[in-house]
Amino acid sequence: MLRTLWRGQNSTLLFSVISALFAQNTGGGGGAAPPELRASQKGTRFFSSPPHLLFWKARNDRQLATAAAGRHTKEETHSVTHATVSARVAKRVHNFNAGPGALPLPVLERIREELLDWRGSGMSVMEMSHRSPEFESINAAAEQKLRNLLGISDDYAVIFVQGGGSMQFTMAPMNLALPGKPVDVLHTGAWTAKAIAELKKGFLHHIAASTESEKFVRLPRRDEMKFSPDASYVHICTNNTIEGTQWTTLPETGKVPLVADISSDIASRPVDVNKFGLIFAGAQKNLGPSGVTVVIIRKDLAERADKNLPTLLQYRTHIKEKSLYHTPPTFAVYIVGLVLEWIESEGGLQGMAKRNDAKAGLLYDTIESSGGFYSCPVEKSSRSKMNVVFRVAGGIGRSAAAQDMETIEKKFATEAAAAGLVGTPGHRSVGGMRVSLYNAVGPAAVEALTTFMREFQRKRG
Repeated sequence: MLRTLWRGQNSTLLFSVISALFAQNTGGGGGAAPPELRASQKGTRFFSSPPHLLFWKARNDRQLATAAAGRHTKEETHSVTHATVSARVAKRVHNFNAGPGALPLPVLERIREELLDWRGSGMSVMEMSHRSPEFESINAAAEQKLRNLLGISDDYAVIFVQGGGSMQFTMAPMNLALPGKPVDVLHTGAWTAKAIAELKKGFLHHIAASTESEKFVRLPRRDEMKFSPDASYVHICTNNTIEGTQWTTLPETGKVPLVADISSDIASRPVDVNKFGLIFAGAQKNLGPSGVTVVIIRKDLAERADKNLPTLLQYRTHIKEKSLYHTPPTFAVYIVGLVLEWIESEGGLQGMAKRNDAKAGLLYDTIESSGGFYSCPVEKSSRSKMNVVFRVAGGIGRSAAAQDMETIEKKFATEAAAAGLVGTPGHRSVGGMRVSLYNAVGPAAVEALTTFMREFQRKRG
């Protein structure tokens, strides 16, 4: 049969190789390669890549490790607190991508550990029925961890939905906009522009303030905000990933509900949920992987929606069914729960805020102390601690031509990537550089980046 399967080749050699691999990976026969294989290595490689049979070795290695360390069961799991394998050993880069962003190494290790068998269930989370007791426990635990971390009261529902933050630009007005009452928007960049574009498709709306004329280099000031007296709600984006601005003090909206897109700074600092009517966040920056969106909504507001709205687009549908009306992004929800556990182990939101303040402070100090070689266009009071934007060689306004600036910024990005610092180019719509400092980006990553920046300047400044 082997001769039939491998016509024109030496079936004896094939049999010898398979036998040797089997012996090597099951502990028998000494594991030596046959003479024919050793001879063949002088010419063309026998396999262009490691054969699938080597999976036996990986499996046996895992079994030996499990036997030595003790099998984790449903009753015996360790906390997601620290990594057991260094990033250097794993050859990981420093990840400054804007989204999906970095995940904590301890979380990735836990995922790897539980990938084939979640806590004695005999299944990966990816294989579980979303109606199973196992996944229901994962879903409930993720919600409770989020409630504990953010201090979410019982007046609010927490749901996990699909569609990303962009879906919420439609769902929020469909559920919360009242007839004849406009949606007020504080326009601060690309993401509020997308929300406005959805409102234009049939919802009364009003731009309460905008800094578009200044290319969004700052946030609106209080005296610039002109709210509608009868607004359905006020929409803001708390952190603008492209423009590099972030609200540090929330706008006062009185009794009008505040709806906030907090996709890029959720869980990065303490927040008073009671100041919001609705919060939504794509998980892929601070909470987990792409695929799941967290929605936190005051329960009474969820009842505003017309019951004739499409079922999946009603918040009340997902609230009633505890996010399980249809198959949710199960694996993404599982990872969110692990990330929340890691955040708690790092000191909770206070710990994240301290860590993020230090990272952003180091990077902004490096920019400010460069004598103009690096420059940040954002007004200091509006600068984001999550997404730091800057130009190289002085940026706009320096005597160098725009083409020269683009050339040196491309060199910066290329050399940074070669040094293991990835994700530094700015958004294609604005150019320049952008460094995202989400929760999982460690202080060591920022230290490595700032060291690179000083060296890059020394060579060219």
